[in-house]
Amino acid sequence: MAEELPTVRWGIVATGMISSWFVSDLLLPSWPEKRANHIIQSIGSSSISKGEKFYEEYVQPSLANNSGVTPKIYGSYAEVYNDPDVDVVYIGTPHSFHKQNCLDAINAGKNVLCEKAFTLTQADAKEVTDLAREKGVFLMEAMWTRFYPLVREIRRLLYEEKAIGQVWRTFADFGLSYDVASLPDSSRLKDLSMGAGSLLDIGIYSLTWGILTLEEEVGKGEHPKILAAQTLQGGVETLSSWILSYPSTGRHGILTSTTNVRTEKTFARIEGSKGVITVRGFTSSPENFTLKLHGEEGEGKLYEFEKPGKGFYWEADAVAVDIANGRKENKTIPLAETERIMGIMDEIRKQGGARFPGDTF
Repeated sequence: MAEELPTVRWGIVATGMISSWFVSDLLLPSWPEKRANHIIQSIGSSSISKGEKFYEEYVQPSLANNSGVTPKIYGSYAEVYNDPDVDVVYIGTPHSFHKQNCLDAINAGKNVLCEKAFTLTQADAKEVTDLAREKGVFLMEAMWTRFYPLVREIRRLLYEEKAIGQVWRTFADFGLSYDVASLPDSSRLKDLSMGAGSLLDIGIYSLTWGILTLEEEVGKGEHPKILAAQTLQGGVETLSSWILSYPSTGRHGILTSTTNVRTEKTFARIEGSKGVITVRGFTSSPENFTLKLHGEEGEGKLYEFEKPGKGFYWEADAVAVDIANGRKENKTIPLAETERIMGIMDEIRKQGGARFPGDTF
């Protein structure tokens, strides 16, 4: 007899692009390695009309996949936090709102999945994680890329099979192309109070690839040394480059992000003593990779993975399974790891010069 999958009821906070991607994925009929069932229970927006529009565009067309539930539409986030039928809140607001949104949801006793970057600073992240521990609720950063089967397979090849031998270095980049100067001052991509710049928005993915391929165990082992530089335009960081170095293993990560130039299809290269892994797709949403041994003829072995939609369901499944089992954090991205990631990005900004209002460094 097949094991019954856990079911979680989601409260969606904010109705922007990232929330639309998340909800659309959860309303797909199925996906590879499906481990949970999901119900969109409520939608919170800054106005009822925005919430209704979101429902009509992204929920109603797939309502048959929502267990017969028509979500409640709220004109505030607080109503989502206080909805007794919501098991977990998904926070899809801009970075600068994450801290307060999380604190409000946690204080209401809700489990939380909060988008990356988790907060603006490590200090803010620790304030949120401390409260979650105090209140005994589940909390996780929505770094969806970590939950891809493709990423899990790369880590297995690197550190279980030792398929490319000793791992020496990783190159990873995430670049988008838009003119920051032409954006309105209120844009989250330009407003420093909202965490503007490439680092927190997309650089966090390059950083994630570096950490996942250079560190054998999540959240364990030595903390890397960091050397960073940034380019600013009107105070807004548009290019970040940093090196992670690990003295005990000699490994290096050469990692970059920018809003000046779009990354081509190949975004990461992991080099070892016996071979190379090359990863393609978007840095946030990889599509396939090739493993080629040194001296091997041809293009190497191609690894491809089925991925309907965007791929947000894998992190959502992880949340559902953890909550069903009474866990308060996830082993793939534990709270201490989220705090550490924010600390690394603090250090990159300290060295590079990018500043947000309220920074204390």
